[in-house]
Amino acid sequence: MKEDYIKLIFGLKLKQIRNDQGLSLYGLSKKSGLSKSYLNEIENGKKYPKPDKIAALSEHLDIPYDDLVSLKLNKNLAPIGDILQSSLLKDIPLELFGLQESTLINIIANAPQKVTAFISTIIEIAKNYDFSRENFYLASVRSFQEANNNYFQEYEDAVVKFAKMYEIDLGKPISPEVLEDILIEEFGYTINHDELETHADLEDLRSIYIPKTKTLLITKDIDEAQRSFIYAKELAYSYLKITDRLYTFSWIKFDNFEQVLNNFYASYFAGALLIPREKLVEKLKSIFESSHFNSQDFQDLLHQFNASPETIYQRLTNILPHDFKFKNLFFLRFSYHKTNDEYRLNKELHLAKNQSPRASETNEHYCRRWISLKVLKQLSTSTEDHSFGIQISKYPETEQQYLMLASAVKDPFKKDRYRSISIGIAIDQNFKKKVNFLNDPNMQSVHVGVTCERCGITDCKLREAPAKVLDKKRNEQNTEKAVENLVKKYS
Repeated sequence: MKEDYIKLIFGLKLKQIRNDQGLSLYGLSKKSGLSKSYLNEIENGKKYPKPDKIAALSEHLDIPYDDLVSLKLNKNLAPIGDILQSSLLKDIPLELFGLQESTLINIIANAPQKVTAFISTIIEIAKNYDFSRENFYLASVRSFQEANNNYFQEYEDAVVKFAKMYEIDLGKPISPEVLEDILIEEFGYTINHDELETHADLEDLRSIYIPKTKTLLITKDIDEAQRSFIYAKELAYSYLKITDRLYTFSWIKFDNFEQVLNNFYASYFAGALLIPREKLVEKLKSIFESSHFNSQDFQDLLHQFNASPETIYQRLTNILPHDFKFKNLFFLRFSYHKTNDEYRLNKELHLAKNQSPRASETNEHYCRRWISLKVLKQLSTSTEDHSFGIQISKYPETEQQYLMLASAVKDPFKKDRYRSISIGIAIDQNFKKKVNFLNDPNMQSVHVGVTCERCGITDCKLREAPAKVLDKKRNEQNTEKAVENLVKKYS
């Protein structure tokens, strides 16, 4: 354990013992013979006393020496001890959020019982909602993205420099053969296309990287866009000299937060390389300037880059906030299992904190009016490879409106499974100024809810469950109003 943590734990224990015995700092100073200022520095984790001073405290507080120096804390302070002894504070790059570790330590030292209560609350919530270390790290990365409007100029610039260095024309689609050649010739990679096919238990993995021999094992069961993305991520790791990284795609294991963050950086670089900013901005301006929305124009955009629809939608979350100032938007990815009619929201990004929908862990039914779910249902009953939809979604209770764009594709690895990716852009004054097709009479506008259980739309033919949560809330409001009326009557 770091020396600062050991000092803090000793100080927390001393302060608690002193308070339990009803002693002030002055009183402990008189009793032990140690100065009040010295004791104050000990309790705030700034100094660790020498053995003779610990012996004096042990004697005058009637606490065994070994108990005093033990790192074990009682139940009231145990959560703080767990945090300090874990790798949590070391794993998370606090500087990303403008925090210093010393700042957190000072907060803990100045209000240990309140901080402990807060930490205990967070732990209880995490247990109840099965909130894992993985969830925490991913939530931290999402918060970092949101704080920066999901736009990172240094990686945009790195892509331009990379393209210039390796004579890549960003105005044209980049083939996987070009990226593979750079990996082999410039960075010494060996590409193996056969090994993964011999391991049935690895069928969900698309690639594995072995750093010792710079060998990339990549499956044959992926299309050109997926192969390009994997190669582009590997180029990001090598070109940006990122060594603390994840080695499988999709990733199955991580050792620290830095690996999760670096995975995001490499993915950002790959998206910016395959979908160059200038070209995408040009295409979007053309679509937004038209007075009528032509769905084929947008679908053509999806095919103008050597990238999957998901990668392109993700790239939109970089470009729209920065180049068009559409900062109130969200991204969603749903999976759908045809055999059990189950929808799962397994990826989300919200650049405005008050946006809906969000992942629900309460076993409630997502609103079937969402275009994100409609395109999934539509694709599952057709022979097509791609389903696209657009609508204006209105939330009656909050008066929020979003332009929703959604695409659904088949899961390439699992039978009867599909996934949709969608982006929702808040319709505000800035959006109305820059998007001309909003007044298109063919644009469908739909009232939506969050979940059926919380939805007040009474005539919904797509409802999967009664509005029991909303009904409960209304009953509570009626009861509260009745009590108020009785209080007024008899006051």
